[in-house]
Amino acid sequence: MPTYIVKYSNFKLSKKKEKKIAEDITFTHHKITGANKFFAQVIFEKNKKSSHYMGGKEIKSSEIFLNGQIRSGRSSRIKKQLILKLREIIKKNTKLSTNNIWIYLEDLDPEQMIEYGQILPKSGGEKIWFNKLPENLKIKLKKLDN
Repeated sequence: MPTYIVKYSNFKLSKKKEKKIAEDITFTHHKITGANKFFAQVIFEKNKKSSHYMGGKEIKSSEIFLNGQIRSGRSSRIKKQLILKLREIIKKNTKLSTNNIWIYLEDLDPEQMIEYGQILPKSGGEKIWFNKLPENLKIKLKKLDN
C-alpha cells in the first residue's frame, strides 16, 4: 500500500483541503500505477510551531513535505510521472511555490509489507492477491475502492 505522509510547517490546511489532497493523491496513485484505490492511505501531520529547522536554523516560511512509501517494481518513467503529478496536486491545493514543496518516494519490497493482515503482492499481482482474501475483507476493500 502506498502510504503518503504529508507534513507541513507554518501554515494551516483545512479539513476540506486535507480531504481534497487525500482524494487527489489516491486517484493519481491509482491512475498512474494501476493499483486499487484501497491500497492508498494519506496521513497529515502539522509540525509544531518552532519545530522545523534547515541548516540548523528555524524555518519561518511555509513548507510542505510528502513522503510516499510505495511498492517496488515500478519503472523510473512511472515514478517520475507520479512524483510530478503529486507536486502539481500539492501546489494546486496549497498555493505554495514549488520552492516550498518537498516530495520523496521510497520503494519497499512487497514481501516485507503486511497490510490488511496480508503480505502484499508484487506490483501487477493485485488481482490474484485480492481473490485469495477472506470474503469479509473483500467486501471492506470493495467499499474503499469506489
